Amino acid sequence: MELVEAIVLAVLAASTPLLIAATGELVTERAGVLNLGVEGMMIVGAACGFAGAWLTGSTTLGALCGIVAGTLLSLIFAMMTLGLAVNQVATGLALTILGIGLSGLIGAGFVGEKVTPAAHLHIPGLTDIPLVGRILFGEDAFVYLSLALLVGVWLFLYRTRAGLVLRAIGDNHVSAHALGYPVLRIRLFAVMFGGACAGLAGAYLPLAYTPFFIPGMTAGRGWIALALVVFSSWRPGLLVVGAYLFGAVTILQLHAQGAGFGIPSQFMSALPYLATVIVLVLISRARTGGSTAPAALGTVFVPDR
Repeated sequence: MELVEAIVLAVLAASTPLLIAATGELVTERAGVLNLGVEGMMIVGAACGFAGAWLTGSTTLGALCGIVAGTLLSLIFAMMTLGLAVNQVATGLALTILGIGLSGLIGAGFVGEKVTPAAHLHIPGLTDIPLVGRILFGEDAFVYLSLALLVGVWLFLYRTRAGLVLRAIGDNHVSAHALGYPVLRIRLFAVMFGGACAGLAGAYLPLAYTPFFIPGMTAGRGWIALALVVFSSWRPGLLVVGAYLFGAVTILQLHAQGAGFGIPSQFMSALPYLATVIVLVLISRARTGGSTAPAALGTVFVPDR
């Protein structure tokens, strides 16, 4: 029972940054913008989040620093792709490279330092329930926030007029512009939201997952978050399933290494990313009705003057 509980708790912790980052990217792509710079925004959010928490002693302020860092980096992407109509794929890749270098510069003075990890919820009587107590009532605030964020995005996209407009822009920005909707402004807000989520997801790593910062600690999680959006067919409901599935693969390969299976450790470390590729291939082969992606995804929009 204790082993099962420990594994489930570890899966939740490993899945949370994926879920937060993928939720933000889902909104961005639903607006018709493809931002491949999630990895870069996450690692900058991790560096700034740790720096903020270490300097102020507050996990909350550290998380806010990560959100601000991710948002500012997303504004660079927005300026290039929305303001100057630069290719979104190339700009996103450049943003990742910039973020990796910038995080190394920001975090250079904090390598080896530690902060107090985010506190876990404790409700007397409920948290002490065997097996489910710590899982449901003993997590840190980031875990609950990730689920609340996903529910909020689902309600926004499918239960509000603003969400309908955003999805319409992602499907046909020319028609939306003809109807009088501010396409570029709405896409700007979507890109900023995606950047804020990526920054928060990055900040979660040194503030809750591990209480220290090391260069490159995102370890490709931004790319997995991008794959999760495709895995979910751009639907929030499937996003949580994919995030916990890939989180489980990450944790189980660590337990498999600890159990001493006769499998090279390099292969086990690559297993989460190999699973990502396999799942994407299977999804692509299973779709018979064409792509479910927003029709205008990745297409540059220049309004008529």
